[in-house]
Amino acid sequence: MGFADQRFAVNLSILFTELPLLERPRAAAAAGFTAVELWWPWPEDPDPPRAELDALRGALEDAGVTLTGLNFYAGLLPGPDRGALSLPGEESARFRANVEVAADFAASVGCRALNALYGNRIDGVDPAAQDALALENLALAARAADAIGATVLIEALNAPESPRYPLVSAAAAVDVVDKVNAATGLDNARFLFDVYHLARNGEDIGAAIAAHAPRTGHVQIADSPGRGAPGTGSLPLERLLDALTAAGYDGWIGLEYKPGDRASADTFDWLPRPATTG
Repeated sequence: MGFADQRFAVNLSILFTELPLLERPRAAAAAGFTAVELWWPWPEDPDPPRAELDALRGALEDAGVTLTGLNFYAGLLPGPDRGALSLPGEESARFRANVEVAADFAASVGCRALNALYGNRIDGVDPAAQDALALENLALAARAADAIGATVLIEALNAPESPRYPLVSAAAAVDVVDKVNAATGLDNARFLFDVYHLARNGEDIGAAIAAHAPRTGHVQIADSPGRGAPGTGSLPLERLLDALTAAGYDGWIGLEYKPGDRASADTFDWLPRPATTG
């Protein structure tokens, strides 16, 4: 096993960002990838003009790449926000306005995984009230995802970079997964296993794989520290991906790492050649 045995999807919201959005799918295809993923591409607009959605769909189709993962609206990413669904008021309303928009777009391009970032804690707001709002909105998202045959992903982030985000362990995120599934009865909520975030939290990643692989719906990687390409840090990523495979995970591996001062296309030298990317 190893890197050659995995299916990699390049995240176009962190790689190839030196190019305009609509040029990134073709650049990923030129680098050998058949699959890509995206954060919500309009961070200030949960319901962008139809022409912009159509243009992105066309860019994916013209490049011949499959969109394997898409975030729901999550506020300003990258930036101060870490999701909107647990935030009372306008941001929660923006998330709800985005649910059907994101699900419809995902359905139109064959995407079957929608990531729902939880959102930061807010001063002066009862955490229990935020959690209740989050569960309500995640159930709404799960029902919309179920209607298109998709899963909703719940992600743990890391405390050093996201100190106000409440899901900073695999167990915390999986607990929300279980609550969503219990609330809807649909069993289509899954854990987004981001190896980089768990490493930055100091988790035993091998133990997390053993405990949570059955509930894992998607995996993302970057090396740690630094969030660079595999081989730029200290994580044994090849061994960890082998462990995930052995534990039964056979889905896509999202490449969500920073290219540093290199062009994105020059950061894939760690992949076997010819690259096994889909």
